[in-house]
Parts: sequence; structure tokens; C-alpha cells
Amino acid sequence: MVLLHQKGPSRKRPPSTFISPFPPPKIPKPPTTTTTTTTRSTDTPTVDNSTRDSANDDREGYMDKMVSLLADAECTLINLTGPPCLPSDLHKFRRHLQRLFSSDSTLRSHFLSGYYSYIQNPGHLHRVLIPCYQNGLGSTKRESLTRILLLVPSIQLELQNMLLEKLPEYFDVDPVDCHSSSLDEDVARLIINHFRWLDFLVDSKVFTDKLLQVLSICPLHLKKEIIGSLPDIIGDQNNKAVVDSLEQMLQEDSSVIVPVLDSFSNLKLDDQLQEQHKKLKGKALVDSSEASILDALKSSLRFKNTLCQEILKELRCLDKAWDHKVIDIWLLMLIYMSSEQLRKSVEKILRKKIVEGLIQEGLFDQCIRGNKELVQDYFPSFVSLSEHLLACKEQKARNFGMHIYTALFEEFSDTCSRQEVLGALVTHVGSGISFEVNSALETMVFLASKYSQELVRFSYHINGILDYLEAFSNENLHKVYEVFSHLALSARSGIDPCASFIANELLMIVRKQVSNPDLKYKKMGLIGTLKIVSCFGSADITICPSASEKSNIEEALELLKASTDSCKLLPLPLILFYDELITTLENKVLHPAIMEWIGKHVGEFESMFLADLEGGNLPCIDSYGGLEGELWMNLDGDISPICLNVLPLASSSFQSPSSLQVLPVNFLLLSVIERLANQGSLGGIDALLGCPLHLPSSKYFTERAWQSLSGKQKKIVCLSLFYAANWTRELLNVFCTQVAGNPEYTSQATREELIGKLSKRLRNLVFLECLLDHFLKSYSLSLPELQLHTEYLVHAEKKNEHKRLHASSTSKNNKKDKKISKDSVNGSSQKHKQPTIIDVLKKAGSVTSEEVPDKDTPKQSTSETAECQNSDPQPANVDVSAVYKVLEAQRHKFRPLRIYSFSILEFTKNQDSCCTDPSAELPLYLYLVRDLHYKLDCFSPPNKLLSSKCLSCPPGLSKMTVYEFLRKIDSLFPVLKKHFSSAISIIDEGTETCEEHWKVQSDLAGNPYIPGFFVPKSSVSCSFCKEILSCIGKMLSLPDIHMNLSVLSNLLEAFQPVKISDSIFSNAQEIPSPGNLEYLYCGSYSFLEEVLDIAICSSFVLASEVLFTLESIVNSVHKYLDTVVEGNGKNIHTGRGFVRAVLPTLRNRLGNSALNILRHDWDDNNLVNDWKGKGDIVQKVLRIFLEYSESTSDLLDELACSILPQVPLSNTTADDGFRSFQTLRSATFLVWYRVLHEENLTILNKLVKEIVLLEKSKEGVQPENVKSILIKVQQSVNVVVSLVNMCRTHDKVAVHAMTVKFGGKFVDLFLKVFDFLQTHFKMHNGLIIRLVKELQKATRTIQTLCSEAKGLKQTSITSKIPATKRSMERFLFQVKALLHTASSGCTFWMGNLKHKDLMGQVVSSQAYDDDRNDPTDEHHMEAGVENQSVASEEEVTEKN
Repeated sequence: MVLLHQKGPSRKRPPSTFISPFPPPKIPKPPTTTTTTTTRSTDTPTVDNSTRDSANDDREGYMDKMVSLLADAECTLINLTGPPCLPSDLHKFRRHLQRLFSSDSTLRSHFLSGYYSYIQNPGHLHRVLIPCYQNGLGSTKRESLTRILLLVPSIQLELQNMLLEKLPEYFDVDPVDCHSSSLDEDVARLIINHFRWLDFLVDSKVFTDKLLQVLSICPLHLKKEIIGSLPDIIGDQNNKAVVDSLEQMLQEDSSVIVPVLDSFSNLKLDDQLQEQHKKLKGKALVDSSEASILDALKSSLRFKNTLCQEILKELRCLDKAWDHKVIDIWLLMLIYMSSEQLRKSVEKILRKKIVEGLIQEGLFDQCIRGNKELVQDYFPSFVSLSEHLLACKEQKARNFGMHIYTALFEEFSDTCSRQEVLGALVTHVGSGISFEVNSALETMVFLASKYSQELVRFSYHINGILDYLEAFSNENLHKVYEVFSHLALSARSGIDPCASFIANELLMIVRKQVSNPDLKYKKMGLIGTLKIVSCFGSADITICPSASEKSNIEEALELLKASTDSCKLLPLPLILFYDELITTLENKVLHPAIMEWIGKHVGEFESMFLADLEGGNLPCIDSYGGLEGELWMNLDGDISPICLNVLPLASSSFQSPSSLQVLPVNFLLLSVIERLANQGSLGGIDALLGCPLHLPSSKYFTERAWQSLSGKQKKIVCLSLFYAANWTRELLNVFCTQVAGNPEYTSQATREELIGKLSKRLRNLVFLECLLDHFLKSYSLSLPELQLHTEYLVHAEKKNEHKRLHASSTSKNNKKDKKISKDSVNGSSQKHKQPTIIDVLKKAGSVTSEEVPDKDTPKQSTSETAECQNSDPQPANVDVSAVYKVLEAQRHKFRPLRIYSFSILEFTKNQDSCCTDPSAELPLYLYLVRDLHYKLDCFSPPNKLLSSKCLSCPPGLSKMTVYEFLRKIDSLFPVLKKHFSSAISIIDEGTETCEEHWKVQSDLAGNPYIPGFFVPKSSVSCSFCKEILSCIGKMLSLPDIHMNLSVLSNLLEAFQPVKISDSIFSNAQEIPSPGNLEYLYCGSYSFLEEVLDIAICSSFVLASEVLFTLESIVNSVHKYLDTVVEGNGKNIHTGRGFVRAVLPTLRNRLGNSALNILRHDWDDNNLVNDWKGKGDIVQKVLRIFLEYSESTSDLLDELACSILPQVPLSNTTADDGFRSFQTLRSATFLVWYRVLHEENLTILNKLVKEIVLLEKSKEGVQPENVKSILIKVQQSVNVVVSLVNMCRTHDKVAVHAMTVKFGGKFVDLFLKVFDFLQTHFKMHNGLIIRLVKELQKATRTIQTLCSEAKGLKQTSITSKIPATKRSMERFLFQVKALLHTASSGCTFWMGNLKHKDLMGQVVSSQAYDDDRNDPTDEHHMEAGVENQSVASEEEVTEKN
């Protein structure tokens, strides 16, 4: 007979190699067989083929006999259409088998052997477990074959043992699948179900013991299933053994408490067992009270959305951090898991509370840490919630999600749970959303660095990330390679040889990327190389790979050599490689072999960039590109043995890629190696700080000499200055580390010498950049890049570069400007053309933009050409302290100043100074403070527009947190205050500065004399103060500074006055001690008020900047108050009370300060460009004045109705400003007009929200509140009517456009209060009717403006007409509905407006002949010749 083997379902897994905890079933052996063939053993010795074939033949024979025996009993086992077919009379079938097996033991043994062999096939086992068809009953399904056989007494125990042995093979079935699938598909549950409700048990004790043995090793889901079924399986027998076993199991695993207690309640126990059960139950409830509570809550909340919503409502009302408990988290998790509809609500609540700081990480730690069994059932919900948090835009929410992911990974060590966590993180990485990818990779970096060995076995699940490296930013590339470097290191050191594929694949990918000529892929490979080197080459790594592999150090060295060789002729990749290597050296201690190789590599610096001197002079004077050279900035004099070879290398850069591009970063790498080799000292290379620079002769920097140079020579000169400036920047970066913080390795004499030289080098840097900026105005040149940016930053910077250069160009020749603009457009459109060889080489980094042949130079940047063609090359009257506008457009190409460079601000005044002028060093300090301002822009909130200033910051700054940055500049705060006070004293005294000072100091610093360079005292002092104030405002506005109160305290403490004005504390009952943060706020505010009194007498711009900083202090006080309310401490109540008492005083003083600036009589002669370009400043000052006044509504009413209409119509010589507000004049009228409109809309919007809140409150709207609100609405209407009516006297199109735009918005907002007006119309009908009639005056004027704009085709107005018209039409019908539904005694007419001009005169072309006889008032609706249906208006009059 041939057995037909059926293929099992795809979800079934092959039999496992699990070894049963008990012996195989005792199946009687046939007498003719001497070798056991029906049992399995993992220790079976090897036999020959004849013995194996004999055993197989025996198994086949037993199965044939079993099938034949069943067939004789009318049971068809082999059924092609499904399960076996049973006979119609099952009782007869069982009796027949029992009679056969009782009479013949050999037949019984053969049957059991055949049955055992048959069920070894998973498909056959499944067939005999599912319900069968009965012959003669059609398709009716009854019991399974196995169930029937279990009721045959002679074979029951053996069959039970067989099935229990098969059970462990299905332990690895996914519990999620087993619960979701039907019973017929789950073999394990089918087997358990066959033991339930048997009519009898032949040997209950043996069966119970074996069942309990299997139960002890079952997975949790199956264990619960068996425990819950025990009363149905064993009945009332052997209860003592069951109770004892379950008691032990409960002690080992508290997660089975519910099924155990449920099983006890269904067992029939005697008195002794009942007592044992009660004790066990009490102990279990005490040990697992949390689980019981959660189960009860889960049952209570299931399918009860109303109850869940009420719980969420109560949780929303908790507004203090200490009010939130662990049970709140569990309630959110239970609702999240139980109700699909409320998931979004739970996510929203949790995210909001996390961002506000109300829910801390500790609450989730208490839920997860140490509660593995409790969290097990809720694990998917925790993962799902983490997925939501990690995808949020808020950094706090993402940090929270990262924390939960980490806690889950650490708490759950099983493969399934960790795989789920990693799978979720990989999904985040593939989202493509930058902040989500960044946070997910940060989590993976943490896990890989801490649990690298555990992650190796999951590498198959995360390896796919390497296929999408192109999509990652530089920052994320670092994280990806860090993750895989940790895994590769662990894989190479592990005992599993199969795991080494991770390291092999990573190394293969990196080598391919490094050798790729495309800059994008080469950049990826270089970053990967340095990450691998930092892991493989770490000095503290003691583990080694297998003997067949190279050592980790050898792999690291090979990668370093390959990367260096691939970048030798490509400056940009080499710069990136050196920068990354520097970062690695500064953060990692590498193996001595690697350090030795790097030291040899940088040892070539001297031969590449330095030249020998004889007696401090050049040995011979040669010409380079037709240019003579000379030594500049020699600080060591005749004893200097070397010079920096700038001019010769710059002139030779036309033939080959310039090595000068690599000079600054190469020197930085050299300094790092020197510092690491000599315990921080740079004594071995200190000669470089004072050595001179070989630059073009200073005679070329006069007007006549510059004009005589060729384009190529000008380019050499500019590039020489550029490289010299960047060399000087790196000198400051490197040698400031020797004096910052008084290091032990620097003696006092050496320190003083270094300070003197660093001050001179800073003066050299200011001079070089000022000189370069001036001559770039007359010669267009795109400077080479000295650091590699990401594509996004480059794109943004180029955009800014174009805008800045275009904005800085003058407009002397309009025709030429138009032509240049057209050329720019054409140039930008050429990006779609086929790239040239030069383009390809530039993309690969082998040729930079400055190496293009000279004939193409003017085409590199047409906007830069415009700058050059309209500039005067004469270097007369060049302000050294001014902003370098041309250089600012290309600032991202410069090497950045590092934070150590700011230590120059702490140095004492140069002892060689010719005078004691406090402004002596202000130009130098101004340069540094501007750079500090640029760096602070990097930490500005992301909703602000990206400034190109941010891009000048070092790449490493993006990895630095706000707190780390502020802590590094913490010591500068007192020094900044000192210099700030000096500059304010200069402004206050107004004394003349020493004219010779700059010249003397330049000579001492080795700067060549070039006439025309000067430092205006008033300009540099105001600029310095303005930059300091901007930095203070930026720091106070940083989002995280209030989480680091020590830094905030140090900042405020630095800017304290000699004595705080007593008026600030007038409303405070208790004044805090001088050291408290609340006191420091008041002190800083008082100090800046004193500065404002000085600034207001000298500079409008400086006074405004002081005001903006005062506003930053007030806003910071608001944030601090919120932080105090959320915090917890002993002095909270006192601090909060003082802040709340002082805050109104500060707000009023701020409003008064703004009023003083607006009313001050400014001297127009001292204003740069008169009032042009001051609109933004005036707008900010005016907003502060309105926002911080006692009553903004009253102030708006006064300004709009009384003051603004008196402004003169045009800018004449008599336009000296309105007598009450000197800043209100024709040049600033538009600014005032716009601000008043916007603030009026803000007031009305607040009223709308106030009405909504009053209507939602339980008390409702009180009568006294109604009248107050109506009066405020009336004020707002009066303001808009007055502002709109000004269009009758101001004919500027901009004014008319604002009127149409803001008038429509006002009507739109006004419509939102119509329900409120209708509700209270009966009580206040007179006031409401006046409101409508007053607003009608404005809507008619707006209608007229719309008509005129259409006729005159004023597009700036017509674009705003549709939205405004729709709003006014809605207003018309709302008024009509209001008056028709309420019996107000009013008459309402609606018709078409006459076509009138702004003065109210009917347009002659549309006037009727009988207009004079028309008895209707001209304001009533009439039909005009032009059917203006969209211009419909209303007229409301009261009946007489």
C-alpha cells in the first residue's frame, strides 16, 4: 500500500529538535524485532545502510498494518479529500478495537508503532486531530480519530504520552497567530483540547505527572491555556499534586496568577487543600496586586468609551507635574490598548504633557523597569506609543520615545521582544523624515555601544540600512557607521564564525565608497572609514579577531592609507577626511601604531608649506605670475627662521589643484598630533605663530597699481589674502588652547608672550578680511571652499549669496542692472545644459571654481559682477569695523573660529598701546562678538528662517547641545559686560578717539601701511553694543536655557547695575536676596534701562536694540515663572509670588520705554540713510508699545482716531514728525498704519475667544460682561472705520491695498460674534445697531476702493478683492437675518450702490439726469447703470 503524504500548511514549522523532559512512550516491542525503531533518540549511534533500510521497512510495515486494521473496523485513514472517515457506529468501533488489543498484545504493539510513525509527519498529525466525517452521515463532522482512540482503554495511556511528546514541537508558534487563528489550525491547542472531558482516565496519576512536567516548560500563552483547562482534563483526581505544582509555578511566574486562581475555583478540593488554596490565593494577590488591579481596570474599560473619555477629561485637567502618578500612565495605556477610537486622543494628551514637562521619564521607568511580567501583555502598546512619540516634531517628545525604546530593549531580553523594538527603529530610519531618522539612529547608537554583542544576532534585521546611505545627512551617516562599527567589532571578536559577515560587508562597502570618484559616495566612505578606525583602532580595545583574520589595528591602518591615497589630488575630500580625523583624535584615544602613522603623515607639512628665511628676510626676491612678494605680519622679527609660502603656492594653483586649500586643516591636524604627543603643549610648533607670511607686495593695493593688474594677477592677490586670512584663523584656533583656562603646561612668561601674539594675529585677521572684502567689490571671484558642507547647506548658502550680493549692489545705472539681472536668470537656467569637463572635475573635487580659466571668471557670479562694476576700487575711507558685505556672502567657505578663540576677549589691553583709550581694542572685540552672534544663530528656534550666518559655524557645533555651548562661553559673560560698559562710556562721553592708535597697533602687528583704512569711534562703539545686546537677547530666547538655571543665573549676574532702582520693587511685598534669580532679573532690567537712557540720546538703532533686549528679559521672566510653577522645591511660593508682583511693573516700564523711543526727537542728520530701512525697527518698537500698555484698546482708539489722521500726506522738508510721536512721519506712515490694523485684529480675535469661553462656562455670560464686551467691540469698530477712512486723504496704492486686505479680515472676524449679538439683541439693540451702522461706513469705502482698483488695474489690490467681497456679502446677509429675526423696530433696505469716488461724489459717467430730484439720501441703496451685484450693501435706519 502506498501512503499519500500531504504537504502541511505553510504556517507550520518543521519538527523542532526539542528534547522531551521525560522518557519516550513505552510501546511494546514486536517479538520479531530486536532493534528499537519506533523511538527517537538524539544519541543514536551510527549504523550501516542495511540496518537503516531494515528499520524504515519495519516502520512502513507497522503503518500498513495500522491502516489495514482501521480499514477492517470501517475507518478510512487515507482520505484524499480531508480528515479520516469514521464508521457510523463509534461505540461498536471502540469495542472492536478494545477486543482486538486485549486479546493480542502483538497486534496492539504493531498498531501503536504504526500510529507513532504516522503522526511524525505534521500533516498527518493535523489530519488525525481535526474532526472527521462519519460514513453514512454525509458531510457531518463529529469527533476526531485521535479522540475516539483515546477512549479505547488498552491504548489510552500510550496515546496520551505520544501526544504530550509532540506538544513541545509547537511551542515556537507565534502567540499572536495562535490567538487570532481558529482552533483547527493550532496543533498545540488541538492536542490540549483532546484531553478535556474524557469519559475516563486509565492511569490518572501517571498522566497527571507527565502533563505537569510538560506544563512547566510551556510558553506563557500555552501555559495559561493548560492551567485554565486542568479541571476539565484531570477531573477530581490527583488534586494534591496539581495544587502543589501550581503553587510552585506561581512562585516562579506571577503572570499566571489569573488562570491559576480560576483553576483553583473549579477544582473539587478537600478541607486541607481548601486551606492551602486560601493561603496561596492571599499570597498571590499580595504579590501581584498590580496585575489584579490592571486586569480589573482593563475589564472595566473594555467597550466603555464614555468612561474612557471621562478619564481622559480628568487627566487633561492635571496641570502640575507632581499631580501625575504611575496609575495615570497605566490608565492611558489601558485606554490606548482597549479603545481603537481613543488612540489618537491618548497620543495627543501624552505628547502635550510630555512637551510641557508634566509627565517625566521616571513615571514610565516605574511602569517598565522591574515589571517585566506586568508589562508583557502591554508590550505591543508600549512599542506603538513609542513609535508615535519618536515621529513627533517636538524634541522632548522624541527624547521620551527614545527613552521608552531603550527601557523596553533593556527590560525584555527575549529575542522576539528585542526584534520588535529594533524593527520599529528600522522603520523610523526608513521614514525619510530628518528629525525622526535622527532620533531613531541616536537610539540605535546607544544600544549598539552598550549591547553590541546582543545586537549581532539581530544584524540581519538592521543590515538593510546600509542600502540607503545616500539618503542620510552627514550627521546621520556618522550615526549609521557608528552603529555598524560597534557591531562589526563585536562580530570579529565573537565565537560565531558566521557573524563575521557583518564586518566583512561593512569593510567592503566602505572601500567601494572611498574609491568612488563621485564626491557624494567618497564623502560617505571617508566618514565610514573614520568611524571604523575610532572603533577598531581604539587604544582600550583588548579583544582580538580569530587567527585567520587580520587584526583590528591592521584593518584600521589599511583603511586610513586607502582613504588618504584616494584623496591626494582632491582638496575637498581631503579636507573632509582631515576634519573627521581631527574630531576622532579629539574624542578617542587611538592605538599607538595608528598615532605613529598619522604623525608620519603630517610630518610633510614643513616641506609643503614653509620656506626658509635668512636673517628674517627672503633669500631672494622672485616674481610669481608677474607679482612681486614681500613678508607680511612678521611677529618674530629677524629671528624668524621660516615663513608661510602663500604667494608662490597661490600662483602655481592654476596649473594643479592648490595645496593651500588643505593648508588650514592640515595645520590643525598637525597641532592636534603635537598636543596629544606632548601632554597638551604646542612648544614644538610655536614658531608658526610668529612666522611671517609671503604675500603680494603692498604696493599693489593702491588705486593705480590695482587697475594695472591683469585679471589673473588680481585673482592671485585675492586668493593670497583669502588663504592668509584662513591661516590666521587656524592660528587663533590652535594657540588659544595654550592660554584659555590657564593650563599647567604653559608658564606665565610664555602665556604673556602668546597673548601678545594672539592679539596681534587677531588684528592681522581683521585687516586681511577688510582688505579682501574691499577689493572683491571691484573684482568678482568665487572663493574656494575650505570645508565641505552638505548639499542642503550649500544650496541655501548659494541662494543667500546671490541675494546678498544683489542687494548690496548700487543702482547708479538702472539699464546695466537690468542687463545683469537678465544675465543672472540666463545663467541659472543653464543648469539643465549638458555638463562640461570643468563641471565634472569640479563635482569630483579635483578642480575648484577658482581654477576655471581666467576668461570665464566674469561669468562665475553675475550678481558679484554687478557688485564689482558699481564699486569704486579706491581704498580711501574704508571702515575696518563695518560688516564685510561681500565676504558675508561667502562666509561659509572660510574656516570657522572655534570656541577657544573667544578667550582673546579675556586678555588684558596690549601693553604696547600708545594710549589708555578704552576703545583701543573694540574693533577686535567687535569681530569676535559678531562671530559669537553667528554661532548663537545656529541654536535659534527652527521656525525662524535659516540665516547664512548659521552656516559659518564649525561642523562640530551642530553636534553640541545648547547647554554645552553656553557652558563653554560661560566665563565670557563678565568680560562682555566689561567691554560693553566701556563702549557705553565712549558713547556717553562723546570724546574723540586717538587717530594714531589704529596705525600704531597695525604697525606693531606687522600689517603693511595702506592709506584710507580707519576706525570711526562712534560707529564701532554702537556696533559693539548692538552686537552684545543681540547676543544677550539670543541667549535669553534659547529654548533650553530655562532648564539650565546656572547658566541663566551667570548671564544675568554679569549684567548687574551698581544699584537697582527702588521703583522696580514697588509692588513687591518681600524683596528676595541679591543672589536669587528673581533679583538678578530685576537687576539686569535696571542695568539696561540705564543703558537706554544713554542710547536714546545718541542712536535710534542702538536704543531700539536695548528695548528689544528688555523685551527678551520680560519674556524670559514669563518662561521662568512657568518653570517655577512646574517645578518643585522649598522656595517656590516665595519666588513665584515675587515674580508675579514684579512682572506687571516690568511690563509697564517696557511699554513706557517704547513710548520714549517713539516720542524722542531724533536728529535726522545722525540717522544712516534717514528713515529708509528703519521700518522693521519702528514696527517692532510700536508693537512693544501697544502690547505692553495698560489698555491696548484705548491706545489703538486714540492713535487711529486722533493722531494718525494728522500725519502729513507727503515727505516734505517740513516733515519733522508729529509733535507727540517724532517717529510718526510720512516715511514711516505705512508701518504705523499696518501695525494698527494688525493689532486691532488681534484685539478683536481675543474678544471672540473670550466670548466663546464665556458661553462654554457653567455660569454663562453675565449681563455686566455683555455690555463690557460690546463696548470693546465698539472700540475695535471705531478703529477700523477711522483707519479705512484715511484712504480718502492718502492716495498711496500700498495704503489702499492694506485697507482692502485688513478690512476684509476684520469683517470676517466680526461675523464670528454675530451669534452673540443676536442672543443679546433685545437687551442691547441700540448699541448693536450703532455697531452695524458704524461698520457700514468702512464697508462702503472698501467697496469704492475695490471698484477703483479694478478700473485702474491695480493688481496689488485686485488680488485681495475676492476674499474681501465674500466677507462683506456674508456680513450683509447676517445683518439682514439679525434684523428680520428680531423685532427691533428697524427698517432694512438692500440694493445696489451708486458708483462714487472716495470723496463721496457720484462718478459723472454713471450719474442720472434726475439725481437732483431723487428724494432718497445719497447713502441709501440705489440702482446704478452698472449692475454691481457683488457690491451689494445694506442700509439700516430706525423708524421715526
